[in-house]
Amino acid sequence: MIVVQDLHKRYGDFEAIRGLSFHVRHGEVFGFLGPNGAGKSTTMRIIAGLIQATAGQVRVDGHDLRREPLRAKAITSFIPDRPFLYEKLTAFEMLELQGGLHGLARAEIAARGEALLRRFELHEWSDGLIESFSHGMKQRLVFATALLPRPRLLIVDEPMVGLDPRGARLVKAVLREQCEAGASVFLSTHTMEVAQEICDRIAILSRGTIAALGTMDELRAQAEEPGSSLEQIFLRLTEEAQQQPDPRHGAAEEPSK
Repeated sequence: MIVVQDLHKRYGDFEAIRGLSFHVRHGEVFGFLGPNGAGKSTTMRIIAGLIQATAGQVRVDGHDLRREPLRAKAITSFIPDRPFLYEKLTAFEMLELQGGLHGLARAEIAARGEALLRRFELHEWSDGLIESFSHGMKQRLVFATALLPRPRLLIVDEPMVGLDPRGARLVKAVLREQCEAGASVFLSTHTMEVAQEICDRIAILSRGTIAALGTMDELRAQAEEPGSSLEQIFLRLTEEAQQQPDPRHGAAEEPSK
């Protein structure tokens, strides 16, 4: 679904990501982890088509992001860590807006919108103004909005922020449902338990490059930590990197995590 080859991104003298190469398979949840400043959000925004790489190639379902940006974006939904909603709209009006932007028929928006509001336990508030929603309700509405056009690739940055345990369980179940339906999920989170529970494979990013990548068993082997949790592996790999001079530094810091 995603193929990233020798990806670089510079901000002035600072190289936020340097030589990233990896792939995300169809129908998998791919975890993308790293400490703040590692280059996660920069990479996600490049794949989502929001910023351009300095060098390298990204293909989304076979579409080169530079040559066919609209085709790649048409099958992608991106949920950032600080999503935006038009709070003077109702929940259903927000879905209508999203559906209209994607050229969906009104009947499809109505049917799928109602189904998504029910799935995210928001149907009772479909006519309520978003400004009256709790943070968790807004977060669930963001997911419903992102899933409305049936994306083949869902990019999610910190999906559990502001969710109570019930909401978090619901979102985890929906992410697995998306993969079972053939979509791919590209997920960044600081919650190691969530990543270990739902991700098929995980990449650990450190200082703009990949320190380790694989299934949990493969990560344990790479870290030489049999039986370890993802948190233990993460801390060992990233702490080792922090002890070395950062090769990316020029005069500026990365503006996002």
